[in-house]
Amino acid sequence: MNIAFPHLLPRQAVPELRVPVVGGRIYDIRKEAPAAFSLIVFYRGLHCPICKTQLKDLEAKLGEFERRGVTVLAISTDNEERAIQTSLGWHLPQLHIGYELPLAVAREWGLYISRGHEPDLFAEPAIYLVRPDGTLYFGSVQTMPFARPHFADILGAIDYVLKNNYPARGEADVTFEPLEAK
Repeated sequence: MNIAFPHLLPRQAVPELRVPVVGGRIYDIRKEAPAAFSLIVFYRGLHCPICKTQLKDLEAKLGEFERRGVTVLAISTDNEERAIQTSLGWHLPQLHIGYELPLAVAREWGLYISRGHEPDLFAEPAIYLVRPDGTLYFGSVQTMPFARPHFADILGAIDYVLKNNYPARGEADVTFEPLEAK
């Protein structure tokens, strides 16, 4: 079975993203107005210990992102109760935690979906930097919880990008003919 799997292209508009956030507000990427970027961190959910480590690191670096004009959201397919447990149990008082990401929206963002037991289906991790105009600048999408980009590296990249007005890369949407079997 060959199913079309979406991928986002740099310099193109990202899909809609409107989700509730722990604490009562609604995050809507179309209404965000960051000075430089929106950093969207899709995480697997409360069941993932690697996500806990990643989000604790992100919490520790929030001020660094904010100083660079970057707004930050971490989001999963978890329900509100699990998102609150994530925020409180993982000690993430400053990090905006979005929840109830519909799986169909996760797929529109090019995320991989896995089967589990807690919950039954969930999105695998990804990190996106979105420009204030709603276009994709950077994306890293994963099929597994391991070997994620480090936020210190992303901060360094943002510094370079902003200083040098470095363009988004990977924007060429080209199709190639399949190679013939030999």
